[in-house]
Amino acid sequence: MTGQSAVGMEVLRTLDKAKTQGYHFKSIIIAGMGFFTDAYDLFSISTVTRLLGRLYYYDPALGKPGTLPPNVAAAVNGVALVGTLLGQLFFGWAGDKFGRKKVYGITLLLMILTSIASGLSLGSNATSVMTTLCFFRFWLGFGIGGDYPLSATIMSEYSNTKTRGAFIGAVFAMQGFGILSGATVAIILSSAFNAAYHRPAFQVDQIRSTPPQADYVWRLLFMFGALPAALTYYYRIRMPETARYTALVEKNNDQAARDMEKVLHVQFQTKHDDSSVAMGVQKHQAAAEREADKKVQYKLFSHEFLRRHGYQLLGCTVCWFMLDVAFYSQNLFQKDIFSAVGWIPAAKKMSALEEVFKISRAQALIALVSTVPGYWVTVALIDRIGRWWIQLNGFFMMTLFMLVLTFDYYNLRGDPCPADSSKYCGGNHLAFIAMYALTFFFANFGPNSTTFIVPAELFPARLRSTCHGISAASGKAGAIVGAFGFLYASQNEHQGKQDHGYPTGIGIKKSLLVLAVCNAIGFFFTFFVPETNGKSLEELSGENEEESNGAVEKTKAENLNRHGTVSLSAR
Repeated sequence: MTGQSAVGMEVLRTLDKAKTQGYHFKSIIIAGMGFFTDAYDLFSISTVTRLLGRLYYYDPALGKPGTLPPNVAAAVNGVALVGTLLGQLFFGWAGDKFGRKKVYGITLLLMILTSIASGLSLGSNATSVMTTLCFFRFWLGFGIGGDYPLSATIMSEYSNTKTRGAFIGAVFAMQGFGILSGATVAIILSSAFNAAYHRPAFQVDQIRSTPPQADYVWRLLFMFGALPAALTYYYRIRMPETARYTALVEKNNDQAARDMEKVLHVQFQTKHDDSSVAMGVQKHQAAAEREADKKVQYKLFSHEFLRRHGYQLLGCTVCWFMLDVAFYSQNLFQKDIFSAVGWIPAAKKMSALEEVFKISRAQALIALVSTVPGYWVTVALIDRIGRWWIQLNGFFMMTLFMLVLTFDYYNLRGDPCPADSSKYCGGNHLAFIAMYALTFFFANFGPNSTTFIVPAELFPARLRSTCHGISAASGKAGAIVGAFGFLYASQNEHQGKQDHGYPTGIGIKKSLLVLAVCNAIGFFFTFFVPETNGKSLEELSGENEEESNGAVEKTKAENLNRHGTVSLSAR
């Protein structure tokens, strides 16, 4: 092995064995704030969707609060998911092509600017406001998409082997706080505006129930999303390139060593000869190494990648797709949950600002008892029991609870009350809530966390960000199917009983059965994904083998060069 390769391998071994230090936690916060912002921006829209309907689509002739037409609701909620999918693919590729550091700050800056722009959506009528809002939310999603592969890859490449899963998981777990914070900010804003501009319920006064000042609530909510991202932007652009990218992709082992000496406070025993002769030898060796590496490094679209990592990438993409189909379909029965326990009365019994408050309060409670705990239980246990078992158990439990809901849904929910059809009487509401909460607890203490972590560990450094982006984009495709495909599919089978503006569907019970099947598919495709716990990234990706092959090629090249030089001198 050449001196340059020795330096590189020493850097990687030191990273794998490095003790947990302050820089690790700093990196978690810097990367985690991006995910905090991601979740805040993606999920806060659901707290004000009904408010947008009341503000811009109220029709006095209907005698009920305004709601977003199905096509507008799909666009407002879905355009960010489409942007996220495309951003994951683009920035995943860019992270491998140009380096993690060079594009990492761009994603955060894009999120900051588009969060503010979303709140400033322009226009004098519903069409123009919704159009500009969708435009800015698409680019917001594009920036959010870049955060997935880059944050996961950077955290995996900085981490040591012992706590790598917990560190990557902690970055992703900031999503839980982002969801909770989005609901909390909505609670604060709606409460403050309701105190200043209190209005009666819709059934008391249809016009006055929605004060014009309520328009500021959703705008401020979106603009606040820029704040946590802005606070960490400086630190993100100051982060050094990861040593693994510098050493394994750029082949600059000395720079990798210097970068890690600064941030991890370690010393590498390397000798640097400043003489011009030594410099020339080093340059010649480096050039020979790069040329030899070209012979052994396979590309993404190659038979060798398919042989080594094809099943792994298939497992990652299918599992993430199936998980997000189920995870983003929670709106199928969320409204029944909230109505059954009386958290959200009928829309006509509330003013616009009261409705925002009660929807946000319900989402905050679900986040507190289900979403946030699930993420952090994963962080606590993932390096003890492994990724594979957590994912397998998560899919199994989600399948189980979805099946229970499928076959006992109406018994648990109850029937519309005779005196108030917006509420449900009878049933077992405590068990109903428990089934709902446990389904999403095991999504977070399960595949929602592991599908993010594992793709950042399995693939070679030069393809790691790209493969993570492909896996994440598959997940967002599943999110689009879950959020919108099942919204239509779950509509009542009988004409006239579906939600206003929607066609008939297959019904809620059949939709839940399909979701249970999706979870079962995720369970079986988990067997395509190996356990990554306790292994170095180079061992998992096969880059140790590549280094060995590369060393053989370099030795052959050096021997051939020496023989050629001797032969030329003899002449």
